[in-house]
Amino acid sequence: MYRFLLSRQWVILTLVSLVLIPVMAELGFWQLHRHERRVAQNRLIEDNLAARPVPVTGLTSPGHTVPRADYWRHVTATGTYDSAHEVVVRRRTDNDERVGVHVLTPLVLADGRAVLVNRGWVPAAADQAAYPAVPPAPRGEVTVTGRLMADETTEASGIKNLSGLPPRQIMLIDSEQQAGRLGRPVLGGYLQQTAPEPAGGTPELIAEPDHESIGAHMAYAVQWWLFAAGVPVGWVVLVRREKHDRAGRAAAPAEPAEPAAEETPAAAGAPLG
Repeated sequence: MYRFLLSRQWVILTLVSLVLIPVMAELGFWQLHRHERRVAQNRLIEDNLAARPVPVTGLTSPGHTVPRADYWRHVTATGTYDSAHEVVVRRRTDNDERVGVHVLTPLVLADGRAVLVNRGWVPAAADQAAYPAVPPAPRGEVTVTGRLMADETTEASGIKNLSGLPPRQIMLIDSEQQAGRLGRPVLGGYLQQTAPEPAGGTPELIAEPDHESIGAHMAYAVQWWLFAAGVPVGWVVLVRREKHDRAGRAAAPAEPAEPAAEETPAAAGAPLG
């Protein structure tokens, strides 16, 4: 009755179905894990943004790698800006997705160490080799509040760290790299300035990270699981249809053969008349 399942066509179809089921199920779990990571990250961002600011030196030090648990923590730093060693970070977007640069200025603390402060976004110069117009950093001692961030890497950001850039222009924020330029210890990571507001609103402060959206990962996970469940159902439907079609063909009466046309004298080539 089901011997047709041993045919080459049906063996291939069955094997493909058996492969698709676990693959689709695994893709569903992959999307579920992405959903869980997004939810956990949103909770971390929300908690860290709500936490009271602490001195930056309490969370990082020279050579320190900022752990993920401390990302976006509000920290404070008091010192004087070293504008002579200010640089801009290329290919960064503002809150309206316009491409420009971020302004990175070292803040020298009372003990001689420095912390990198991302003061915000400004438009890039028309000539990419030129240094853009950057509002000067405040003079004298200042207290800055910002979100603590880890040093940037190509793996995490997707941005390649190019060489041969124009003077005072960089691609990635790297505290160790900047320590070599400054000739002084630099705290690991950097600050995204949130206060005080710059005069005239420029540089434009970086907006806080999105911690409301969770994406469509859970919906994608459910879709993959439905696809996985649909494969065996579809296979059964096809098997039953094939069985029904074969049974119908077997039960159908054989069509009688058409009688051969009688040969006429003309057809036989006999003379007429």
